Amino acid sequence: MHRHHLLPALLLCLAAISCKPRINSPDSIYVNGEILTMAGDSATYVEALSVRDGQISFTGKREEAMATRGDSTQVIDLHGQVLMPAFLDAHGHVTQYATLSVAADLSPAPYGAVMSIPDLQKALKDYIVKHKLPPGTPVIGNGYDDAIMAEHRHPTVQELDAVTTGHPLYIMHTSGHMGVANSLLLKDMNITYDTPNPTGGVIGRNTAKKQLTGKMEENANISSLLYLMSKMPPTTPEENFNMLLAAEQEWFANGQTTICDGRAVPQNIQLLMAANEKNLLHGDYIILPDYDTNADSLDTFKPYYRTYHNRVKIGAIKMTFDGSPQGKSAWLTQPYLIPPDGEKPGFKGHPIYTHEAAYKGLKNIFAHGMQAHIHCNGDAAIDEGLNLIDSLKKEGLVTPDMRCVLIHSQVCRPDQVPRFKETGIMPSWFPTHCYLWGDWHLNSVLGKERAFHISPLQEGLQNGIRFTIHHDSPVTPPDLLTAVYAAVNRRTRSGVILGPGQRISPYEALKAITINAAWQWGEEAHKGTLETGKKADLIILDKNPLKVDPLTIKDVRVMETFKEGTSVWRR
Repeated sequence: MHRHHLLPALLLCLAAISCKPRINSPDSIYVNGEILTMAGDSATYVEALSVRDGQISFTGKREEAMATRGDSTQVIDLHGQVLMPAFLDAHGHVTQYATLSVAADLSPAPYGAVMSIPDLQKALKDYIVKHKLPPGTPVIGNGYDDAIMAEHRHPTVQELDAVTTGHPLYIMHTSGHMGVANSLLLKDMNITYDTPNPTGGVIGRNTAKKQLTGKMEENANISSLLYLMSKMPPTTPEENFNMLLAAEQEWFANGQTTICDGRAVPQNIQLLMAANEKNLLHGDYIILPDYDTNADSLDTFKPYYRTYHNRVKIGAIKMTFDGSPQGKSAWLTQPYLIPPDGEKPGFKGHPIYTHEAAYKGLKNIFAHGMQAHIHCNGDAAIDEGLNLIDSLKKEGLVTPDMRCVLIHSQVCRPDQVPRFKETGIMPSWFPTHCYLWGDWHLNSVLGKERAFHISPLQEGLQNGIRFTIHHDSPVTPPDLLTAVYAAVNRRTRSGVILGPGQRISPYEALKAITINAAWQWGEEAHKGTLETGKKADLIILDKNPLKVDPLTIKDVRVMETFKEGTSVWRR
């Protein structure tokens, strides 16, 4: 070929090379901030991160990223703020949060203002007036907390009757494990002093006066709430979708793009599936069907088990072995420091299942080839969970690919910590208790020795245990930065350090809500760190949780949340 023929060919070749980055150019490039990858055992940062088609396409030097910039690439200036992986919700209840969003808010500080029983009564009366609820219309309140209210006790049926005798009324305790009914609701449900306790539940009684107290625990609580909700004015599918999507925005506002529904009854599963079919969901949803109400439906969940269909998958089947430590219904091996209302000294709580029923339920789950998440708050419940899974493992029913989790594992004895490692079970701890209810645990629930050892995160690290932490919303708002704050500081409301030896570093706490949570859900190949090929599930924070004063971690703000490269929430 003549030289004058070579020149056009060479120019064409060079043009093809120079255009290649434009053909494969990223949709966006993030620069000018602290880009925290969460990859590895210590904090690592990169100068730039590129996103293409919803995935991270590059992390590294700014110059290299900018060299791939195309005409349509959006360059996002972080202005010195922090970019890191979006958080994953290891355990929450998004549909319950959505449903209760229309209830009267009875939360105490720091999230609400109900600090006494008169405050509670006023909040309920104001709610009835504000919503112009005619007599006969059911009323639900949510989030009252006897640990924080001045009286340090549950309201009585008489105190709720002082609010209204014309509306059936039920108020849910902050733990979600108990509540109180007024007389009209008890009458409507045909509950009298002589009504036997339901299996796995307790109807509160004043034995001295032979009267009902109105208090309902565990399965009695669930049946009361479901009964009252069945009497509520019907909502349209559109209204239900709107409540769910408003809840989704709250999760996004708190930096989470992977959202858990941690004990889903059939109607809530149907809501999520319907929203999914209509392509309404923007986050990834992991459903844990409640075993008791879905035991006959396990086969129908198999196609969704650990496999997303659009935005929804089944993560595990949920069993609940006991109640709440702050509500004094968790199942302990040693008595509560001060027994709850109506119980005698020596009270240790109680299991929700008999040993035989718990074994049968877990065996059924594992026989269907699915993993289990078990709610175990007290140390007796933790023993039961570890022992049953260990025995079913020996029977060959728990296979190596199953990532079973003991949820909460709060009142965890030192001898139990290494057993998580030995049994191959993952704990998901709830350190926010140290902050919100630490003083209550110390002075009323557990006493110093046990209170100092709740959610023993540092011992978990020392035993080589991979763990997650969670918010259990609506028990608390869907707020994982406060969970990180509590894991790092373990400071109670009054300033006591609740178990100084169990504190962990901010980096380890962030791992528990990013890469560890991704592993819990079997998604570590796609989420949890900023690495090439993973989903571009990202958040921008105004400050770096690793560099601020640890006491201000809970004040760090999420500024923007991205799901697969698309902004889904912005402050």
